[in-house]
Amino acid sequence: MNDASRQARSPSDRARQVETRAKAMGHIVLNVILAILFIFLFLRAGSLPSSVWEPLGSGTFPRMVLAALVLFNGLIIATETRHFIAMPALPAKALSDWCYQHRLAFGVLGLFALFVLAVPIVGFRWASLPFLVTCQYLLGARHLRGILIAIAVALVMSFGIEALFRDVFTISLPRGLWN
Repeated sequence: MNDASRQARSPSDRARQVETRAKAMGHIVLNVILAILFIFLFLRAGSLPSSVWEPLGSGTFPRMVLAALVLFNGLIIATETRHFIAMPALPAKALSDWCYQHRLAFGVLGLFALFVLAVPIVGFRWASLPFLVTCQYLLGARHLRGILIAIAVALVMSFGIEALFRDVFTISLPRGLWN
């Protein structure tokens, strides 16, 4: 292989390495945040009320699932740390570029966080309605027809799921402080 072909491949190899390191850093940050969230939920699940019918307690299964999720997050962090260390240093803008490329996912995650915070206050159906409409807008429903369809889907999903759980499964979804 001559020097000209090595130089031609070098920038693309460098770009691939930068992309791999940026992905590894993004995955590390995301999985650390998720692990912290799961640990918090694991601790909260311990305070779920016990039942006479459940010998292990109502928090046992959620705690097992959350412990497994924390373990998986730890394994992903370890794997991605190896990739991160093996690659050359990132340019100054690499992480911000990666975040910009994934802004839609971060936007939906942010909306979901707002949804989770709103459910105890306004209830499931009134928290899910704006969440679903806004998510559909973010995902591409930008014209009048698409927005009308998004509103119809959000109404069916928020009120329909609540009715399904209430009437068919006889499970009450959170009603919020205002109901």
